[in-house]
Formats: sequence, C-alpha cells, structure tokens
Amino acid sequence: MSYQVLARKWRPNNFSEMVGQEHVLQALINALDNDRLHHAYLFTGTRGVGKTTIARILAKCLNCEEGVSSKPCGVCSSCKEIASGRFIDLMEVDAASRTGVDDMRDLLDNVQYAPARGRYKVYLIDEVHMLSKQSFAALLKTLEEPPEHVKFLFATTDPQKLPITVLSRCLQFNLKNLSTDKISQHLNYVLNEEKLPSEALGTLALARAADGSMRDALSLTDQAIGHGGGKITESDVNAMLGTIDRSFAIDICNALIAGEGTQLLAEVAKIAELSPDYQMVLADLLSIWHQVAIMQTVPESIDKTLSHYAEICEIANTVSREDVQLYYQVCLLGRKDLDLAPDLKSGFEMVLLRALAFRPGSAPGAKKSAVTKAVTKAETGAESSLKKPQAEVNSVPQAQQKVIPKVELAEDHKPAIIEQPKSEVNSIKDKSVAEDKAPAPKETHTKIDLKGLTPNNWVEVHSQLNLGASLGEIVSHCLFDKMNENQLFFIIDQEQTSLYDSAHQQSLAEALSDYFGVQLSVEISFGKTEKETPRAVSIRAKEERLAAAIEVLNQDPDLQEFKQKFDANLDTKTVRPIDQ
Repeated sequence: MSYQVLARKWRPNNFSEMVGQEHVLQALINALDNDRLHHAYLFTGTRGVGKTTIARILAKCLNCEEGVSSKPCGVCSSCKEIASGRFIDLMEVDAASRTGVDDMRDLLDNVQYAPARGRYKVYLIDEVHMLSKQSFAALLKTLEEPPEHVKFLFATTDPQKLPITVLSRCLQFNLKNLSTDKISQHLNYVLNEEKLPSEALGTLALARAADGSMRDALSLTDQAIGHGGGKITESDVNAMLGTIDRSFAIDICNALIAGEGTQLLAEVAKIAELSPDYQMVLADLLSIWHQVAIMQTVPESIDKTLSHYAEICEIANTVSREDVQLYYQVCLLGRKDLDLAPDLKSGFEMVLLRALAFRPGSAPGAKKSAVTKAVTKAETGAESSLKKPQAEVNSVPQAQQKVIPKVELAEDHKPAIIEQPKSEVNSIKDKSVAEDKAPAPKETHTKIDLKGLTPNNWVEVHSQLNLGASLGEIVSHCLFDKMNENQLFFIIDQEQTSLYDSAHQQSLAEALSDYFGVQLSVEISFGKTEKETPRAVSIRAKEERLAAAIEVLNQDPDLQEFKQKFDANLDTKTVRPIDQ
C-alpha cells in the first residue's frame, strides 16, 4: 500500500478524536443528542483548524445507520462511505472551482428529492465565500426554506465576504487557532503511535511553526521525518525551518541588557552563518521577552520545564520591567518592517540597534558634535557668533535678564563663508573658546520634604525622581492631588491613559519612597487635570526656549546685515535651541 501522509491518516473520525475546539464540539454534541438540529451550519476559521473535518463528522452523525447521535458507529456502510468520500447523499463541493450560477443551479436541481441511501441529503460547500453573487442569490431561497431531508454545511476562511442574508440563515461557529501546547502534545502522540523517535523540543518547534494549524503541523512533521531520516530532533527541525537554537536568542537578549553593541553585532554574525529565517529569530526574541515579563509579574505561572528556564530567570532578575516592554515592542514592530530593509540581515541588525538606542540612558550622546558648538550656522550659509560677552550680560539688571539658550539651525548644504577682518574673526573666536572652556552652570534642586509636598511644587519633585522610560511617560501626565498619612493620591489625565496599568502605582510608590525616605503607597485615578502636568510644563518651557532662540537670531547684528545685503529671510522651522 502506498504511503499516506500524516495529515490524512490521522484525520479525526469522530468528535472524541478532535483536538481543541471544545466550544464548537459541545454545542454540536448537545444538538445531536437532544434532536435540536438546524438546517444550515457555517464553520469559520483559519486553515487547518478542523472546519471541513467537523463538517464530515457531522454528516456521519446525521446518516449513521445506528441513528442520529454525537457518536457515529464508524462501522456501518454509511459511516465507511462518508469516511472514504463515496457516500451518494453527501455532496461535497469546492466553491473555489465551482463559483458560477450554473454550477449552483446544477447542484440544487435535485434538492427536492429524498436521499438515495441516507437519512439526510447533506450539501458540504467548502470555501463558500468564493461563490459569486449570482450563486448566492440562487442558493438563498433554498437556504431559507429547505426540505426537511436537507442539511447545508458551509466552511470558509473569510466569513466577511459572505452576504449578510446568508449569514443570518446559518448557525455560525468560529473555530480558534490551536495552542502550541495542544499541537505539541498531539504530535508526540502521533509519533509515538507511528513508533518514530522524537525529541520534545523538536515537536515543540514544529508546533510553533504551525501557527495554530494542526494540518500544517502534521505536514511539517512529515517533512521533518524525511529531513531527519526517520527521527525528529530539535537541531534537524531548526535546520529545516531556518530557525536557530534558543541559546542564540538568549545571548542576544543578554547583549541587549548589557548594552554591548559590539557583542550584539557579534551574536548576529554568528546567527548569520546559519542562514536563518530572521522573522523566526524575532519571534523567538518576542517569546523570550514575553516569558521574562510573566516571570517578573506572575512567576508562579511559568512552567519550570520550559526550555532555558534558568536563563530566563536570570534575565528576569537583571532587566527592568520597563526595558522588557521596550524590547518587546521594538521587536514586535521590527517584524513588520523587516521585509522593507535592503537585506534581512541588516534589517535585523537595525531592529536590535534601535532597541539598544531607545533604552533610557544607553544611547551614546555625551559628546556633542561640531554642529552644536558656539557658532550658529544659518540655512543660507552664513556663519556668525551669537554669544554675548559675559560682562555685557551682567550689565543688565538682574530682574531684566533673560535666559538666552544656545541655538542651532539645520544645515541643508555646505555653508558659504562671509569674509570678515582678521582681527574681528580672531576676537570672536577668542570669545567662543573662552565660553566653551568655562564650566556650564549646574542646575540645582532643593530636596522637598514630604510634609512640604503640594500640588504646586509637584513638578519640581517630579524632575528629581528616578523614573524609567515607561513609568516616566505615565507619571509626566499625573498631578499630585492630596496626601492622607503615608498614602499619596494622584490624578492622571484621562486622555493619556493608553499605556497605564495598575502596576504603575506600585512603581511610583517605590520611587517616591526612595526620594522621601519613607514607605509610601500611591493611588492613581483618572480625571481631568486642571493644572499643568510635568509634561505640559516641559512642552511650554521648550516652546519658550525656541521663541527666545529665534529672538536672539533676529537681534544678531551680523545676521541682520546678511539679511539686508542678500534680501534673506530666517527660516524659523530650522531653529533648534540647545539645552544647557
């Protein structure tokens, strides 16, 4: 006998052999056992989750010679003929190949006649959404008022394309994607019955690659058996799928946590030698960060038999929760952008470098580039010094002094140099060098006592707190409301709550406890913020610095002379204040 592929050989013959879809099976079993049958059923779901299989089992239940029940005998002639696809009263149609209205009319020509062999005449239409509008119109009347001996079973991967008039006449069952654990368990059972050696991690890799489809999992298992010469190992499966050993992904995670860009690219180079599927590598990284997040939040929910459990525990104890969320989000968005990169390896590298750069405090930037020096470069190409001598600033009365920010302008082309007398150039240069060497004044904050905390000085306290990226974003939209003993109450802007979760209360409480030196609790409620939040203050200050920078430029005598000579205008969109 010729070899039969696993997906066909292990196709369920009754409801008890089905894996998953309990919510659908229970409804059908109750309907069959209590004689509450509908005339039309619609099964929806992605490929390989059991739509057509359930429809065939239902046809078997309806026409078993032992009677209508949820447990067909499987040995009578009707059950055997349905299983082999030879039952005369089961009309199975692929709508993808028979979409025309004439095909539908031919199919329904004999609908009024009684079944030849069975109890019911069953019309099983697969991929029903492929039918034309005219075909649905021809079907609609019969579907609404079918003869008592007719049952319609529809299956589709895209129910949105079905007319609402058809959907309203059917009982609809949505089949779910199968979990990785259920697929893996079933694969282990099948391989054990087939007496084929296998590794648990190998079947787990196959289950992950199946993406919720049992048929895909069995097809991949067939391929893995051929690839591995009759056995399934994790290394063979990884080589076949283009995936990598999980230890490589663990090494990448550790390099990200350490902030070692050189080590990170070295790990990518190791992976590149294996010619991997970079989408799958990112999926592995997402899986690790997901497990790390669970370990940090609800450690009792993690399966201790998990692959590389010890390494995941170590990562969870090393990395902050905010960084885990950042890395997960960057890798998640990176999967979408990966195919747009010039090549997949460089795209994968950029995803990791982006995660490294966006990590708070890790981005290299302590050294300022030449464009942030004292000389301001205008878009027109002029170079002029905007710094004023310190004595000149001090001559202004204290109350009238303004903080004059440094400014820089975006440069679109190589500047043209305006010649000035040598002595004047040297004078300007000397002043600039003197100011560059002078130490920048450090901004100092007076630590506020807990009893002195008020809604008015909350912004100043916020600026002194040690907050991570995610928590800092949330807290910047909060206002301090009141205090009751050691419990602090805050209001968060109700329009800025998309990233908020209850864990932020505890994290803020820990930060405030460290600041005030007292154990505190925090309660954050949603509402409308009447005063300026720290974020609003920051935005306003930035706008004021920008306005002051533009004012400095407009008052600069060199720039005014340049504008007069060349009829030039200052493009204010290119002005950027440099924070001191």
